Amino acid sequence: MKNVPLELPEVRWLGTARLTAGLDHRQRLDLAAHTRTHPPLPPSDRDELLALAEALALSGRGGAGFPFARKARATLATADRTGTAPVIVVNGAEGEPASAKDKMLLARVPHLVLDGACLAADAFGAEEIVVGVGADSPGEISVPAALAERELPCPARTVCLPERFVAGESGALIRGVNGLPVAPAPLKARAAKGAAGGVRRRPTLLSNAETWAQLALAARLGPDAYASVGTAAEPGTILLTVNRPGTDALVVEAPTGTRLGPVLDACGLQPGAGVLVGGYHGAWLRPWDAVDAPLSRTGLVALGGTLGAGAIVTLPDDTCPVGETAQVAAWLATESTGQCGPCKRGLPEAAEALAMLATGAAGPAVLEDARGALSVAQAGGACSHPNGTARFLLSALDVFSEDVDAHLSGPGCGRRVRGVLPLPRAKGARLEVDWSRCTGHGLCAVLAPDLIRLGPHGYPTSATIPVAPWQEHGARRAVNQCPALAVRLQHRG
Repeated sequence: MKNVPLELPEVRWLGTARLTAGLDHRQRLDLAAHTRTHPPLPPSDRDELLALAEALALSGRGGAGFPFARKARATLATADRTGTAPVIVVNGAEGEPASAKDKMLLARVPHLVLDGACLAADAFGAEEIVVGVGADSPGEISVPAALAERELPCPARTVCLPERFVAGESGALIRGVNGLPVAPAPLKARAAKGAAGGVRRRPTLLSNAETWAQLALAARLGPDAYASVGTAAEPGTILLTVNRPGTDALVVEAPTGTRLGPVLDACGLQPGAGVLVGGYHGAWLRPWDAVDAPLSRTGLVALGGTLGAGAIVTLPDDTCPVGETAQVAAWLATESTGQCGPCKRGLPEAAEALAMLATGAAGPAVLEDARGALSVAQAGGACSHPNGTARFLLSALDVFSEDVDAHLSGPGCGRRVRGVLPLPRAKGARLEVDWSRCTGHGLCAVLAPDLIRLGPHGYPTSATIPVAPWQEHGARRAVNQCPALAVRLQHRG
């Protein structure tokens, strides 16, 4: 096994610990500690498990919030019709830089996650359990160790996936399990239907790590005890990743419906200029709205936000909101796979416009073009990446509108960009334009239209341009054929 550092994210809780029970005394619960912390898991047959999930309105905790019971019934209907045993998939490929809750579960309480997956595998007669984890993440060590400790109802294996934002998308994960490139399928296919959408064309029931852990808790507690905390519509607790500038994030367990203000207080944070809820596919809240915001899906929707995977980021008052947003926009644009128009053209165009805005080089027309590109991105795509990215960026333009106006009308807000929004270490490639050589002939924009756009005088609008993997071919063409030798491709990381 690879020598991967076993990072153990710190946890805190408001109220009684459930998912995080036992972590106040131990860094990680092996099987012996797990069985001392949690009572035996009662057996459940197919109908009992489905009824439990429906009674609690258990929904996915990976971002989309799809009802677990409805997904399970669709999977089982396909299995019954085709006479094929289903596959259970645990999605632990957490490519969101602002989220660490699934990493925490797989690193510190892996048996609770496996309890839920094994419970479903036994009740539904599964053929296999597959646990998807990020390469070089704690789960790469912790999950195989946990599988080796316990009895399993069927064969189980761990699959390591690249640490990319889209790797956690369900279609991308299943493609990775099937040995294909880890990218969303060009044509959407439901995992429950098997065929092209499932693991080895089998009907596949996929949920993220927290959802499986919640299922295991619900089976132990029963519907009444499970629903003793939380809201009537969304009972139980939720896991939140609370990011802190300059230090590691915290994973916080709290009853659903808890106000955001007490969560920030427990982590020593203030709302600052605004609070992002739902990570980089979420939305920004103004400080005065954030403090009283209820942390539930329905509560946040009423404020124009989304709970998503529960990632929370505060933006301090001493950094430039426009510059911070522009950095994340550039990263999100390069994290796409370039399979559809919204990702291939819309996100890079919006990212470039925001970069120009951050430097004070954009006029109102550029901002309107960015809004237009993001509106198109919200209209569709091969996966949720363009829509989620557009929601994040449009909410930033709205919540930080005063700063946007300052960048449009003058030199900007006067604050430097501190880089407090969490992003992975810079890697990949960038195109760099040498202005001392560039003659403005424009051939580069013809060869790499997804990367390079020309200003009104025929010169590239940016001197440094992030290059996504799918854009490297065009970038190399622009470098190799530039008559003035003014374009270079630099690799990082």
